[in-house]
Amino acid sequence: MTYTEFTATIQHSGDEVNDPILRALRLDAQGDWSAAHQIIDGMPGDDAAWVHAYLHRKEGDMWNADYWYRQAARTRPQSSLQEEWESLVRHFTT
Repeated sequence: MTYTEFTATIQHSGDEVNDPILRALRLDAQGDWSAAHQIIDGMPGDDAAWVHAYLHRKEGDMWNADYWYRQAARTRPQSSLQEEWESLVRHFTT
């Protein structure tokens, strides 16, 4: 799935996204932070940790966000939340 194809799914609630990380990012873009967090919470790996960090940054919990950025071997970006979301989606789409 390309970035453009993925972002087109945000407008259509019936479109299924199989990858759990992309599904979480889609739910977040649709305004369902809790459902996005529920998918990511407990997922192993650096990729999931990066999305987890972003979600806590969006929530405003910087202490928790920084913990997850460290787990992902990243630092909290200075970019906007929208720019980080776009970076995440570009990273996980082809």
